[in-house]
Formats: sequence, C-alpha cells, structure tokens
Amino acid sequence: MVGESRRWMILVATTWIQAFTGTNLDFSSYSSHLKSVMGISQLQLNYLSVASDLGKAFGWCCGVSLLYLPLCLLLFMAAFMGLLGYGLQWLVIQRLISLPYVLVFLICLLAGCSISWFNTICYVLCIQHFPSNRPLALSLTTGFNGVSAALYTLITNAINPHNDSLYLSLNALVPLFISSLALVPILRQPPPQNLSSDTVRSDSLIFLLLNGIAVFTGLYLLLLDSLSYNTYNVSVARILLGGAILLLVLPLSLPGIIYSHGWACQTSHSSSNMGEVEFLELQKELIGSRATNMSFNSTSTDDYPTSTADYSNDIAYSAHEKQGCCEVVTGKDQLMRLGEEHPAWMLVRRWDFWLYYIAYLCGGTIGLAYSNNLGQISESLGYSSETNTIVTLYSACSFFGRLLSAAPDFLKK
Repeated sequence: MVGESRRWMILVATTWIQAFTGTNLDFSSYSSHLKSVMGISQLQLNYLSVASDLGKAFGWCCGVSLLYLPLCLLLFMAAFMGLLGYGLQWLVIQRLISLPYVLVFLICLLAGCSISWFNTICYVLCIQHFPSNRPLALSLTTGFNGVSAALYTLITNAINPHNDSLYLSLNALVPLFISSLALVPILRQPPPQNLSSDTVRSDSLIFLLLNGIAVFTGLYLLLLDSLSYNTYNVSVARILLGGAILLLVLPLSLPGIIYSHGWACQTSHSSSNMGEVEFLELQKELIGSRATNMSFNSTSTDDYPTSTADYSNDIAYSAHEKQGCCEVVTGKDQLMRLGEEHPAWMLVRRWDFWLYYIAYLCGGTIGLAYSNNLGQISESLGYSSETNTIVTLYSACSFFGRLLSAAPDFLKK
C-alpha cells in the first residue's frame, strides 16, 4: 500500500512540474513589452520566439545525462537554466541591464532548453512507475503543460494585472519552487515492480477519475481566469487562484481513497467467508475416507496414460506453439512492443517514424508560430487589452487537446 501511494505521488509531482514549466506559452503576454524595451523589429522578435522553441531540440542532452547523473540533480539543473534564462530577460525588460541582441537570443535558447529537460524528466518518471498504463500517464501529465499560461495569468492577476514583466519573474522563480516541492516524492520513489492485472485495472479507473478532475480544472481556468482579469479585483483573483491550487492538490487524495475502499471491501469479504471455509474443512474431514474409497474402486487403468509419450507430445506441442507466438511478436527488426528500447538507426529506417516526424513538423510548428504571435495578432485586431484572455483561451484549448490524446487508450481498456 505504501509503495502504491508513493507511485501516485510521483504522478502528481510530475503533474505539478508540467503545469508550471510550460513557460513558453505565455511569451505573447510580455513579447510586446520586450520588443519596445529592446527596440527591435517584429522579425527580430520572431527570432527570439524561435530561439525559445529551438531550445527544446536539446532535450536529448537530458536523456544522455540521465545515464550518468541522478534525476534530482538534473531536475534542479533544468530549474536553474530557467532561472538564468528568464531572470536575465526580466532584468532586460526592467532596464536594469542592457544586453546585445545575440546574447538575448542565447538566453531565450537556454530558457527553452530548460522546458525540454523538465519534459524528459517527467517522461522518465511516468514510464518507470506506470509501465502498463504509460500512455494514460503521459497524456495526463503532458496535458497539464498546456495549462501553464492560464495558471501564470491567474497568478499575475492575483499580484498585479497591469505588470507584464511579472510573467518573466514568475517563469524564473515558480519552476524552481515547484521543483523543490516535487523533490520529496521523487527522493522517496519506490523501486519499479511488476503489477498484477487487478492493479492495472484499478490504475485505469484512477486515471479515468484523474482525467475527470483535469477536465474540470481546465474548465475552471478557462471560464474564471478571464473573470479575474476583467474585474481587476486582486482579492477575487486570489480566491480563484486558491481554487486552482486546490484542484491541483486534489489528486493526491484520490488514489488513497480508492485503495482504502478496496482494502476495506477485501477485508469484509475475507471475514464473511471465514465461517464458510471452516464449515468446508469440517465437511472434508467427515467424508474424506468415504470419498477416497469410492474413487479408488471406480478408477480403471484406462484413465491413465500408458506411457509418458503423451505428456511429451503435449509439452512439445505447447512449447512449439508458444515459440511461434513469440517469433511473431518479437521478430527481427519489428517494433511491436511498447516501451522496448531500439537504436536510432532502426528508427530512421522506418516509414512510421518519418510519418510522425513530418506530421509533428507541419502541425506542431504552425501552432507554435500562432501562439508566439498572439500578442501582435491581438494588437493588430485592436484587442491589445484582451491579450491575456486570448492567451488563456489558447492555453486551455491546448490543454484539452492534449487530454483527448488519451481517448483511444481508454477505449481499449
């Protein structure tokens, strides 16, 4: 029971990390201010957003580092990269320091790299502790990465809704704070273990309930986040922020309730069957000798095999059948088992890898280009005062889209 609860605490910790480390999604909230302070053109601003997204291309460095360094160290390395990247941008936007454009480009690259490191760490934790339900775990935690902009908008409205540079300071400090909170369950994570079929089924039920809470959280942020900005009431925004934090903490209690209920039902069932078991044992003792005599007299030699050849044939046939099954599943150069490690040269030779690559290149990059320019789009349409609301709307829709990726896996269950 303790190992199971720690396993779910790991999932909630990765959810918190993802929810507060999608810091590139709120770029549009402060991009106009950064553009005016640095005195750069729209094209140069676009290059800065590209640098932030390009930093994700270095996520493989975290994967390689995990082979040699502890996960907790890499978690704080990612947090300090974000602290340095966004912290220097905040100093620039506050006119406390002046940096050349090339250096600002590099710190944007560093900030984007921190996001990919956080993502890699969360992926590893989910795959290690939920091997049978890894698609559900990954879709849930990755989905919360899309809600980061809405959460940061709510925090900004609770502090000072008129200060756009506050986004940069939050981007620098909040991931470090969340990493410190997540350190406790990560340090106490249980060793990987084989799960029974009953445990896998109960995990699927818990994931279904967690996705329900996630949908409610997304609707909460979508409908009430704009209210906190339009009212310009800091007290209202703080109440709404408290509700959002409560929804993020709520999943901690759900697995404990499910397992406690199952343990109580199992205990009650065992106690109710105890009397029946004792009665059956007594009945066996009373009729045991009579049943033995009857079975001995009614047994003929035809019921037994004349030789061990029949057993050998059956065993050989079963072994051959199982071997054929394994050959189909684990054939040479076949990527048929989810989670199996494969070398890079095998991946680049497969058409499904390139299909995914092209689809992500043509689909994901369009969404990034749109989200990075939401500030300029809203200004050109005359909605400059509604930029934060538009960013929140985009963030919530991205969140729901990521959650929907788990629908096929739930249907299979």
